[in-house]
Amino acid sequence: MYSQHSPFWDKALTRFQDELEVEDADDYQAILEAGTLEQLVEQIGSIEVPYGKNKTVLNRLDPTLKFLNDFSAIIAVSFGVDAKMTALVWGSIRLILSLASSTKGSFQEIVDILEELSWTLPRFRRYEKTLPIDDEFESALVDVYTEVICFYARTIRFYRNNPNGLLLRNSWPAFREDFSKTTQRIKRLSSDVEVEAETARMKMEQNTYAEVVDLMKNMKVDKAKNYDQSCYHVPLSSNPRFHGRLEVIQKIIEALDPQDQTEEQRSFALWGMGGVGKTQIALRYASSSRRKYDTILWVSAASSVQISQSFRDIACDLELIKVDEQTEDTMGAVLKVKDWLLKTDQKWLLVLDNADDAAVFKHVWPFHAVGSVLLTSRNPNVAFDLAKGNFNVEPFDDTEGSQMLLKLSGIEKPSDSNQDSAQAITHTLGGLPLALDQIAGFIQQHYEHTISTVWEMSLNNLEGQPRTLLELLAFLSPDKIDEVFLKEAPRAALVAETEFGFLTDEMDLLDAEEALLQSTLINKSSEAGFLSVHRLLQAAVMRKLTSEAKVRYFDAVIGFLCWGFPDTFSKDIGHQHQSWGKCEICLPHVDHIIKFEERYSISSSKTETYAQMLLRCCWYLYERENYGIARPWIQVALRNLEEKSTLAFASAVELQGLIEMDLNNQASALDSFTRALNIRTALLGPDDPFIAASLNTLGIVHTELGNLAEAHSYHEKGIDIRLRTNSDRIGNSYSNMSSLLLRMDKADEAEEMLKRCPSLKDFTDDTFLNTGNPRFAGDMVLLARIRQRQGHDYEALRLATKALGFRQKILGNQLKTCDSLHQVAELLRKRSDLASTVNLLNECITISESLAEGEGQQARALYKLSLVLREQGRTEQSKVALQKAASLRRKLQGGAEVPEYESEAEAEREYDGLNLWMLW
Repeated sequence: MYSQHSPFWDKALTRFQDELEVEDADDYQAILEAGTLEQLVEQIGSIEVPYGKNKTVLNRLDPTLKFLNDFSAIIAVSFGVDAKMTALVWGSIRLILSLASSTKGSFQEIVDILEELSWTLPRFRRYEKTLPIDDEFESALVDVYTEVICFYARTIRFYRNNPNGLLLRNSWPAFREDFSKTTQRIKRLSSDVEVEAETARMKMEQNTYAEVVDLMKNMKVDKAKNYDQSCYHVPLSSNPRFHGRLEVIQKIIEALDPQDQTEEQRSFALWGMGGVGKTQIALRYASSSRRKYDTILWVSAASSVQISQSFRDIACDLELIKVDEQTEDTMGAVLKVKDWLLKTDQKWLLVLDNADDAAVFKHVWPFHAVGSVLLTSRNPNVAFDLAKGNFNVEPFDDTEGSQMLLKLSGIEKPSDSNQDSAQAITHTLGGLPLALDQIAGFIQQHYEHTISTVWEMSLNNLEGQPRTLLELLAFLSPDKIDEVFLKEAPRAALVAETEFGFLTDEMDLLDAEEALLQSTLINKSSEAGFLSVHRLLQAAVMRKLTSEAKVRYFDAVIGFLCWGFPDTFSKDIGHQHQSWGKCEICLPHVDHIIKFEERYSISSSKTETYAQMLLRCCWYLYERENYGIARPWIQVALRNLEEKSTLAFASAVELQGLIEMDLNNQASALDSFTRALNIRTALLGPDDPFIAASLNTLGIVHTELGNLAEAHSYHEKGIDIRLRTNSDRIGNSYSNMSSLLLRMDKADEAEEMLKRCPSLKDFTDDTFLNTGNPRFAGDMVLLARIRQRQGHDYEALRLATKALGFRQKILGNQLKTCDSLHQVAELLRKRSDLASTVNLLNECITISESLAEGEGQQARALYKLSLVLREQGRTEQSKVALQKAASLRRKLQGGAEVPEYESEAEAEREYDGLNLWMLW
């Protein structure tokens, strides 16, 4: 128990006095004299209420006062019984009613407000008044209490400042808006209090709830972000040779510079053709504004892959995720950064560079956050649609361009001839700042500049290894080329005796880089070891390459990329999570060459190798639940696999089916699995381990479709083959058969089958999770469901909670994590831990909203949330959640109206059916 001198209490008292804003102590003293609830009731009876309805008013306020009294009792436990604490509540209410009664036209409204405010307070069971209260619980309680008494203080001040009806009516909308914001804050804080209360009770039953308490603690730590953390995340360097552009920079300053007392987001777009300097203008504004903003964040927005990686790097810099976390949770990073932007009080600037496709980056735009957003784009439609202001950045005219050229060339006092030549060169180069910067470098080096284009001069001057490196870089993602990739991938590709052999020698590679850096053809981040090259220079390199050279470089890059992705099709293996780090390095470059293949119509001389590399990449994307990218890329792989009767093609078709199955498209998945089985059977005969893999997938999809007899037959055949061939994948068959048996309502048989898995023979928590393999979290989810069906709810909750924590760590914010959040929430709901249930369901909704494939999870979570809110007496919130759930269900089922269900159980089954029976 805490004394009345708790710092939390002192802070609440100080805020109340500040909000009251009284020059003398009369009001404050009058409030403290109110004493107890009983005294307040007596004083209400003596108030002269308009129209003589004092008895009616007292009756109306009776439940309100009861809720307040219950809440005050909890506060009293927290601080120790303190008359001043309760007096602030009762005295404020008495003074508010007294002031309202003397002002016509607002008494009924203020009673309504007091009543509505009481309904936002935390609800406690009677026995929870004796719960142990730690610092976190106390802080949550005081936050709610402070919001309540400070609103009372503002209400008293409102009546003091508006003593007559006319003034009051004019000021009433603003007061009502303040009340609305207050109730929203109290609802959020009350939810925190209720979770703390449940956590405190769970701590009293540590043997039962240890895992849940740890989960809630970790979620709390994850949400307790340092919103005061400053950060300057700009991975590019501003060009020291930057020239002019004063007009556009002034426009940006006027549109984006932080303003005091503003609650609106400011946004501005720079648009124009490539090479006009949009990125450099944005860099100049960012670098010159470091004192204006507390935080400046730069996002490479050219593709979804680059956006995800930028947000992950930003999340690390803001300390929202740990650098050494096993997961590369890009979606989680996006959510955490957007949440940080929304909740921080800092002045921030977010730059979205090369944002040409709104569909790619719109989901990361922080729509409701108050700050400044600057984007650069070649697409004027993007600029007009999303930004509040925009500027068309055009090339320099001949005069300004020639001034830049002469300045950068070091010619301080140009002759008339030099000026004429500078204007002629500027005109030839179209006034593009990037090209002028390049040609100035050559002029400084005393090169003859009779050229047709600046890129001709740049490339003609290169030879040997620097030229080979630059031509290779044209085939890689331009913004973030990791030196680790350039050093290690060529070694794995065995290119030592080829033109790319110098890449295997670190000194030769660094020498080639230095030559390009001196010619200002590339940039390098000295801290992180990343290279970057301008897209226009890449395009110029491509124009100069012969068709044969394009194919040669394209094939080389394909070989290098194979370094990052393990072989998943030539043998039957499971998750390859150990290689995820290398996969992530290679992913942007795969994205780049796919686009290059389409743009330049390049046909690899090794189409089978190209397709197999894409297949290996797509297995990684499938493992990471990145279905939105995997889906179209697997089509590219299938298109490039010329032989339609190979193991690689069968693996690609099977992978296509696995993706469709996870997305709940079971008919498509069944077609793919059947096709893959037929190809493998024709190649390998009926008893190969690969046949068992196909039978396994067919058993899973038939389980999802409810064809349980067919599923059982497929799984039996698959188990038989794997036992006869001594396959190390037998555990996979056992766990899938176990899932089927559970769906057949044979929980004990399901448990016995799961125990057969060799890796789970000891049957402890560690045997599930010590491998770091995401598949084992699925086994733990399955065991939790078995335990629940057997009636062992405590054990089920413990296992499901462990699986959730593992999935959060390894997979991040993806579908499987949503599935586990729902499972734990359901188990807590059975225990009547409703506040924690709401917390987990809201987390599930937040994650699923950000996933294109998450609507099924979102609809189910919203429906379950509506049920829990109804149990809590939050009828209006329950209705809103139910309406959202029904709307999503209609959408998922092709617009069909949601029927009236005969029972709640039937409705739950329908919403559960929007998702997989078992999401491994």
